[in-house]
Amino acid sequence: MTEFKIKFRGVRGSHPVASGNFLKYGGNTSCVEVNIDGRLIILDAGTGLINLGDELMQEYINSGSTLSNRKPVKATILFSHVHQDHIMGLPFFAPLHVASTQLHVFGNPVNGTSLEDELTEVLFNKTFPLDAGDIAADVICYDINETNYIIIKKDLSTVLMNVCDYMNSKHSDDDIVISCYKSYAHPQNGVLIYRIEYKGKSLVYATDKESYVGGDVKLAKFARNCDCIIHDSQYTTEDYQSLYSPKQGFGHSTFDMVKEVMQQTKAGKLVCFHYDPKYSDEKLDMISEDFADENLIFAKEGLEIIL
Repeated sequence: MTEFKIKFRGVRGSHPVASGNFLKYGGNTSCVEVNIDGRLIILDAGTGLINLGDELMQEYINSGSTLSNRKPVKATILFSHVHQDHIMGLPFFAPLHVASTQLHVFGNPVNGTSLEDELTEVLFNKTFPLDAGDIAADVICYDINETNYIIIKKDLSTVLMNVCDYMNSKHSDDDIVISCYKSYAHPQNGVLIYRIEYKGKSLVYATDKESYVGGDVKLAKFARNCDCIIHDSQYTTEDYQSLYSPKQGFGHSTFDMVKEVMQQTKAGKLVCFHYDPKYSDEKLDMISEDFADENLIFAKEGLEIIL
């Protein structure tokens, strides 16, 4: 049986936290590792990416005794958007600084710039000791939108095609197919929602999005009957509607909204994700008790799900 494995590397939103009260769920920001039949897909590159990179680096070193016979790191990175909590781990991703590493990076550019220029400006040239041109790895950036499909082949090659070409082409049963759409329910430039499909199994990644009155019809259609949804769950309804510091319009959902999403999409599992950095282990334990459901899971660093 082919494996479709999801591992959570960072589950916080906004900024990382380091405290004894945040050890159970973890304090790193958004990063989810997806391994499908030996192919590595990384959803966002928050600080959770750093530990993943260290593990991949150790595997690389252990794979051979010399540079020439080691197995290089190859991965696809899907960015939901380029806010800091979703990209800040990338410069510290150890395989990025190894020449044999191959990374295919996808995202939606904003403000008339390319994804490559955006990452270069925000992460490297002004805020990191290395310029983007000094990076050793082979990094290829792709600007995508909801008219595109990403195909990852058995041999790890990656193909980007538009909807018409995809519909008119033949595909192998071994292809991983990734689609997306843009949600505008997050300031300032929206986010990409991804759907990853392989041999009848499907995962939807919907972080940093706020729901609507009556639910999100577009998401319900996009994620219909998927096996698992990873969904933004930053606030309690009480904090969202606070008279003193309301969070409406911040682009994040509540746990009550998540339950509604689960009902509308008829998803097999829904994983709460992207917690407010002020929510301690004790608070998240209390919230999870209120929302107890065998198919509603609260993400923790290190949690693994097999589809």
